[in-house]
Amino acid sequence: MPTTMFDRIWDSHVVADLGEGWSLLYLDRILVHDLSGGRAMAEIAEAGHRVAEPSKVFATPDHAVSSAPGRTAETFAKGGKLLASLRARCAAEGVRMFDLGQRGNGIVHVMGPEMGIVLPGVTLACGDSHTCTNGGVGAMAFGIGASELTHALATQTIPQRRPGTFRIRFEGARPDGVTAKDMILAAIGRFGAAAGTGMAMEYAGGAVRAMSLEERLTLCNLSIEMGAKVGMVAPDDTTFEYLAGRDFAPKGALWDAALADWRKLPSDADARFTRDEVIDMASIAPQITWGTSPEQVSAVTGHVPRLEDAPDAGRRQAWEAALRYMGLEPGQPLVGTKVDWVFIGSCTNARISDLRAAAAVLKGRKRAGHVTAWVVPGSEQVKAEAEAEGLHRQFLDAGFEWREPGCALCVAANGEAVPPGARCVSTSNRNFVGRQGTGARTHLASPAMAAAAALAGSIVDVRSF
Repeated sequence: MPTTMFDRIWDSHVVADLGEGWSLLYLDRILVHDLSGGRAMAEIAEAGHRVAEPSKVFATPDHAVSSAPGRTAETFAKGGKLLASLRARCAAEGVRMFDLGQRGNGIVHVMGPEMGIVLPGVTLACGDSHTCTNGGVGAMAFGIGASELTHALATQTIPQRRPGTFRIRFEGARPDGVTAKDMILAAIGRFGAAAGTGMAMEYAGGAVRAMSLEERLTLCNLSIEMGAKVGMVAPDDTTFEYLAGRDFAPKGALWDAALADWRKLPSDADARFTRDEVIDMASIAPQITWGTSPEQVSAVTGHVPRLEDAPDAGRRQAWEAALRYMGLEPGQPLVGTKVDWVFIGSCTNARISDLRAAAAVLKGRKRAGHVTAWVVPGSEQVKAEAEAEGLHRQFLDAGFEWREPGCALCVAANGEAVPPGARCVSTSNRNFVGRQGTGARTHLASPAMAAAAALAGSIVDVRSF
């Protein structure tokens, strides 16, 4: 029977059928971070248990640590307490932790693939909704809640309801200026923020096969913004070249055996999906959000929607609320909207290829005087690579702040926030009310678009640069 990649991985990890569509799944990897990892392991200890398989658990502080240059664990006091807890529990349980300043430290969804911890065909859970990012290497990765994380750590299993499958095929040549971020934002705008609810996404088509591995991670990152817990791209030679030689990837004969298994993972040519859609790449231009949901997005050359164009009363009400919060008028062009902050970072767009793309736009230019601009590398490895290439000097020369790895302004859980009322073009994944700080107004875009906005001091079409 023709089978999807998702079904292959799911079926091979079922420990028990729990009935009514639920299964108990074995987890090959668990990733933990500072916001919830220490607490979850402490709860296990208080209940008289231990982490079941510590060799398959990996920890990194990212959410609550300061990104200030020269930061220490104590730079942000609340984050320091969480970090101390994570350190203590990892030491007690024998869990591998990548601490501040160490190779391997960084945003949890950046360091996992770059260290080879995440591999094709594995099941992976983490207490963070953007765990779906890791599906870019062909893994079945998903976020879980606090109580689920405790269960997962104590048993190396997790009960899950089997989702349907939703494939989006991106076909055709990629237009100038269009990035993976633009592709997934365009898909969310077209199908809606709830389209993937109860689904596992698979991204396919010629434009996806032509992507780098890091671009595939960006594509999968926003699967949760379409309502899906899982996003995946079939592994291929691009995947294998990326993973070869990574710290935790198989070596020697084990690599050869793993490669043979990984080549069997892609969906069969005649596999059936619950939903199957095609997007013509010629229809996609550089995107930017205008509202408070990733589905409230437009080509940068477009305009804020007019309320009378809303398809129903509910949508009109949502648009009205979003425009009030964002300080925008119905029908106004997006280009030319003044920008106060620019943030290049997050698990969506803080990899070395993202920083190269932004630096290429900035080269030899200066940010607008009224713009505060930050670059936050996704990991210590990304930071080291960028500095070795001199990218940090390009950012500094352009008037950006070059900061330490972490989540930073994406979620504002570390004491760093965009000021109330300030407008920020951000390479992160969420533009919800208050996401980057109380009253902050967020426009999601690609690294190149964000860099261009910093130069212009306003929303601008990167293709004009």
